[in-house]
Amino acid sequence: MDPLAWLYARQSRFTPGLERIRALLSHLGDPQEAYPVALVGGTNGKGSVARALAAILEEAGLRVGLYTSPHLVDFAERIAVQGKPIPQARLLEVAEEVRPLAEGHGASFFEAATAMALLHFAREGVEFAVLEVGLGGRLDATNATEPVLSVVTNIGHDHLEVLGPTLKDVAREKAGIFRKGLPALTAAKGEGLAALRAEAQARGTPLWVLGEDFHLEGVEGEEGGLAFTLRLRTGEAHPFRTRLLGPHQAENLALAALAGRFLGASWEAVRGGLLRAENPGRLQRLPWPGEGEVFLDGAHNPEGAWALREALRFHGLLPAAFVLAFSRDKDHAAMAAAFRGLGPVVLTRYASPRSQDPKALLPLFPGAQVEEDPLRALKRALALERRAVVAGSLYLVGEVLRGLRGLPPEERWQ
Repeated sequence: MDPLAWLYARQSRFTPGLERIRALLSHLGDPQEAYPVALVGGTNGKGSVARALAAILEEAGLRVGLYTSPHLVDFAERIAVQGKPIPQARLLEVAEEVRPLAEGHGASFFEAATAMALLHFAREGVEFAVLEVGLGGRLDATNATEPVLSVVTNIGHDHLEVLGPTLKDVAREKAGIFRKGLPALTAAKGEGLAALRAEAQARGTPLWVLGEDFHLEGVEGEEGGLAFTLRLRTGEAHPFRTRLLGPHQAENLALAALAGRFLGASWEAVRGGLLRAENPGRLQRLPWPGEGEVFLDGAHNPEGAWALREALRFHGLLPAAFVLAFSRDKDHAAMAAAFRGLGPVVLTRYASPRSQDPKALLPLFPGAQVEEDPLRALKRALALERRAVVAGSLYLVGEVLRGLRGLPPEERWQ
């Protein structure tokens, strides 16, 4: 079996725990010990923070490995060095090497993928690795490393069936990436922040909180991006610009900026990293022939959907037609409330059993159209409005991108 086909076949395996990944890494020579690591967890925004932090550290002159998930078009996107995905030939080699050990230890898809990334980084001689946490934190495969810095972006209503049932429970799981005496940063608020703070105190982790220890000011939309100022509790202020869209990204980039400083990057490197940071599939503008305009955004949980709603209004991107697909395990009613009233809706699905039947979503979207094929759904949406927004799942976003490149759908769970 092709190494990647073998890996995808392990997607249905999921049992929380660090025993398998630690055993797997041990048999690979503990590659994660060859370089320092930062872990980035949270409910939303962790991919943006991880990518921005990697860009900052690259600007500071370091050779940086970046591990993110899920991918949009190609698995190789998940494992990058200096912003370049792992070459396909090397990816297959690493997968083939990890395969017998992963099978022997009963490793899941994500555990095997994490081991592949950590091994590749060691062999590529990275000087620092930024790892996006997959699910939760405490028992996530990335937590088999020993981070020198941890970030928890926020705490929201996602994966409650595994991490919950309450936000306090979710926060405790995500705080599992904290380490004694080593810095952690967060933009969490309310109940989630209270739980994170309690966990940080119990673990002896110094916690910096956005809105208390450092502040955002003057968040403004610009043509093709954002401008904002980061003010420290010393009073010093630093202005930044970014190509990312959405006021919520200012919070994510503030976390990345301070994390970069803690890791030794100069303010000049922070500024350069934030200016070139990208995060595909998060309010990504697609070039489109003719008069139309297309935006892609994962928005895969209620908080993400509301953040997208605010971002579209903030940047003056309404009215728009929406192409939506949701995963079965999400809070459909809460997500529908965020999208309601913004424009016409075309419901679709992505190529996985995780995707909800679009017809079952019709009661939440009165008057919506249904088109099972995502690309045909996008064409329908552009016939309704000159601007279309594809959202509700990163898997849907990836399938649209694959379709536009002439690639077949990819059945994915993770």
